[in-house]
Amino acid sequence: MPASLSGEFINRRHQISYQIAKMVAKVASRVEILAKSGLSEIPAEYIRPESERLDLGDAFETAKKGAEDQLGPQLPVVDLQALESGDEAARRVCVEELRRAASEWGVMHITNHGIKPELVERLRKVGKEFFDLPVEEKERYANDQASGKIQGYGSKLANNASGQLEWQDYFFHLIFPEEKIDVSIWPKQPEDYIEVTAEFGKQLRVVVTKLLEALSEGLGLEKGTLDSELGGTKDLLLQMKINYYPVCPQPDLALGVEAHTDISALSFILHNMVPGLQVFYDGKWVTAECIPDALIVHVGDSLEILSNGRYKSVLHRGLVNKEKVRISWAVFCEPPKETILLRPLEELLADGTPPNFPPRTFEQHIQHKLFKKNNPEAATPPANATN
Repeated sequence: MPASLSGEFINRRHQISYQIAKMVAKVASRVEILAKSGLSEIPAEYIRPESERLDLGDAFETAKKGAEDQLGPQLPVVDLQALESGDEAARRVCVEELRRAASEWGVMHITNHGIKPELVERLRKVGKEFFDLPVEEKERYANDQASGKIQGYGSKLANNASGQLEWQDYFFHLIFPEEKIDVSIWPKQPEDYIEVTAEFGKQLRVVVTKLLEALSEGLGLEKGTLDSELGGTKDLLLQMKINYYPVCPQPDLALGVEAHTDISALSFILHNMVPGLQVFYDGKWVTAECIPDALIVHVGDSLEILSNGRYKSVLHRGLVNKEKVRISWAVFCEPPKETILLRPLEELLADGTPPNFPPRTFEQHIQHKLFKKNNPEAATPPANATN
């Protein structure tokens, strides 16, 4: 073999070997693989700092304890039926319930939201069927965060000095507006994944509109104010992240999702009726109940900023357990990154109230949070980590 060809062949072989090694490493890094390997102890990079482990535990045991403690606080439940009942008095009551929940808790269950139960069940079904596929099949949809390809199948990358990881795999992609989505990167199996998920995105956008209208009214604003300030139907993005939390042999040491507030305006959570979500309220962690046919709604940073802190971005986290896989569908309502300035609305400052937040674009807010995360001295205390 000529020297030039030999060198080219060796170089190509090295490239192929590198790609194979990269793929093997990626597959090996999936939490699903770890969970199915029969390990009795989780790797060190998944173990939370001792300060976080004081109140961790199995999600089922924690939920059971919360159910037995009838005197403990529970997430508010708001029935949205009155918003479209035609009864103005009933609507005002519902608006006040939403305002109170968003102000005092920053999170709530909503019922009678308008999304058809059959569609919700189909969404659960296609999401589970995707994660039931062999890991090698799911890897066809793998993202590549290093190159900026964030949509797709992935696992949490270490983004802090300690290298801590979360006990979850996920699939992340945009589901609304329709003209902005790229179904070519959506799963082709199961066959009805695209149809079901796209329809869910459309129906959820209707719910988003209703909630933002009511929350605008709760601030004494015109109905369309918040939706318009966040980009409206054309530019407000609905990003879905399907979180897959395998069973964990040491749930008292790990977290499915570390404590954080969402950067979004609103976040919607649907789950497979396996407990795990906790919110920080009145100085302690409260485990969310599993309520059939309800959606959980979080207030995020963007809405807190627009409301000048009247609505609270809630600190929350996800527990894991030894018994059952938990799957949750989180949809984040995010304004465009550069074209809208997030700042307290002028109408809320008209009485001389000072602004509690500086003006930032959504991208600047993301960078602000990353800076605080990677520089602990710049971070605010966990219970107040809202912007």
